[in-house]
Amino acid sequence: MEQFLQAAIIGISLGAQYSLLALGFTLIFGILGVVNFSLGWVFELFLLERLVDDHLATLMLTLGLYLIMSTGMLTIFGPLSMEFTFPVTGALRMGPIYVARENLIVLAICLAMIGVLWVLLFRTDLGRGLRALADDRAVARAQGLSPKLLFPMAFAIATGLAGLTGALVTPILSLSPAVGDPVLATSFLTVILGGLGSLEGAAIAAFIVGIVEAFSSVYFGGSVGALILFVLVLLLLVFRPTGLLGRTVRGA
Repeated sequence: MEQFLQAAIIGISLGAQYSLLALGFTLIFGILGVVNFSLGWVFELFLLERLVDDHLATLMLTLGLYLIMSTGMLTIFGPLSMEFTFPVTGALRMGPIYVARENLIVLAICLAMIGVLWVLLFRTDLGRGLRALADDRAVARAQGLSPKLLFPMAFAIATGLAGLTGALVTPILSLSPAVGDPVLATSFLTVILGGLGSLEGAAIAAFIVGIVEAFSSVYFGGSVGALILFVLVLLLLVFRPTGLLGRTVRGA
């Protein structure tokens, strides 16, 4: 029972981490129809906006930039991991189980940021504008909304979520050029599972993925856990191609 509860807490913590990245992916895709692996608003200002309607071109462009950046960091800083520890260590006893304090702190910050993002998107004029562009860009423009102003804002929010996730997760894992690759890949699978363009679906799928990954890793091993996750996504795409809460989006 103790092992089950610990796996559940780890799964919820992983889900909260994945949700921040997944929400960033979904925010950009919902507004621009772009799967952006580079998560950079400066890059968007100069190149990406010109290709916004060509989904394959934007996918290859952002993925290429990500590979260039990761290879550059590997060349400059080397492949060895740097010593970098979480400022708070130790474990907290909760009844019969022990939970790492850093996991609880990460979970609390991630949940708080999810709440802040929800308020921003659903209770502010900026959020209403972003969601209006996601629903129908032409109508949003006719209503006076400026994509040139709102597009960079969406990228800035997504980049901030990615940066916060990296700052929280890196001390727990390790500081190396490729530390974000597995998290990025899992977050992208999470977006597919939840449905491209669905913020609610991304959040729900993130916690499902985190719990599945935690329990499968504890009871079956890490490699089997990754296999179970891929099989889950494939089965969903077979029976529900739009994802959990996805809908048909422009150009898809």
